[in-house]
Parts: sequence; C-alpha cells; structure tokens
Amino acid sequence: MGFSTVQCNEFVEVLASKAPVPGGGGASALVGAVGTALGNMVGSLTVGKKKYADVEEEMWELKGKADALQKELLTLIERDAEVFEPLSKAYGMPRATEEEKAEKARVMEIVLKDACSVPMEIMEKCCEALDLIVEFAAKGSALAISDAGVGAAFCKAALQGASLNVYINTKSMANREYAEELNQKADAMFEKYTKLADEVFEGVLGRLK
Repeated sequence: MGFSTVQCNEFVEVLASKAPVPGGGGASALVGAVGTALGNMVGSLTVGKKKYADVEEEMWELKGKADALQKELLTLIERDAEVFEPLSKAYGMPRATEEEKAEKARVMEIVLKDACSVPMEIMEKCCEALDLIVEFAAKGSALAISDAGVGAAFCKAALQGASLNVYINTKSMANREYAEELNQKADAMFEKYTKLADEVFEGVLGRLK
C-alpha cells in the first residue's frame, strides 16, 4: 500500500489500528509535508501581486524549494514503513541459544541503523522547510500570514515526532558511539529549529492579535 497516496480517512484508520505501519515516523513525514505546503501556499498567494512585485522572484525560488520538500517528505512516509518492517521482524527473532542471540544482535544493529536513517531525514527536511517558512512569513502576503504560522507549528510537531523515532532506535543500539553521534545531530536540529518555529509562530501571532 502506498501510504502517501491513500485517502486521508484510510490513512487515519490504518494509523489508529494495530498495524505496525504507518506509525509515528510516517505520520511525522505527512505532517511535515502539510506544514511545508502551508508555507508554500503563502508564496502562491504572493506571486503575481503588484504589492509584492519586489519579492516575486524570491517567492518563486522559495516555492520551487518547497515543492521539492513536499514530495520528499511524502516519499519518506513510504520509506519509514519500508525500514520499520525489518526492525519489527528482528525484534521477534529467537534468542534461545548463544548462536541465536549473536545473530539477533547482528541483525538488530543493521536494521536499527536503517530505522534511524528515515526519521533523521524527516528531521532534516523539516528544518529545511522551517528555513523557507521564515521567509514566507517575513515577505509573503499579509493576507496569508496565519498559514505561515500554522506551517511553522506543523513542521515543529513533525520535527519533534521524528526525533522520538530517532531516540527510540538509538536507545537500543549496541554501538553507543554511533548512537551518540546520531543523538547529537538530532539534538542540534531539535534545539535550533524548535526555537525557530516558535519564533515564527509568535511573530505571526503578534501580527494577528
């Protein structure tokens, strides 16, 4: 099943079920795509307006980047499901003998790395999206400013959600040096971009109230 192409009600129903995928990672990717699209909408409502002629070229450039990010985040919904399935199977591997324990540990290290790679990428894409939304909020049509604020809030939520999917997997890694390296990368994105998202949101809120 292509989780990025099913109807919204179907996605939500499967998400609520006991099916292993989609889960928090895929949902985060979807929310990130929606947040990016909201920023992109600000650009769409800005281009072609005489009042914003001086930022027209920049808006088109930002929109092009947002278009690409939306597609990449939707693709990551599918990728998250693909990497979680082997991890789910690995957790169920037998470990009655020393040989079985060793084989399970070997497989777990491989699939945990793969399972971390997708939420890390979701985080990275959300950070890129927030950088765009900063510009959409600052220079885009004032009539659509609320959408920039919502986009920032969604991308923040997606960033936070993806981070939890990184941390739950690094926690299980035997290679602690590699796990800490990933944690530090995730920490840095989390700290910088949740603050940036809050700044955008508060700025929009201040303009509306």
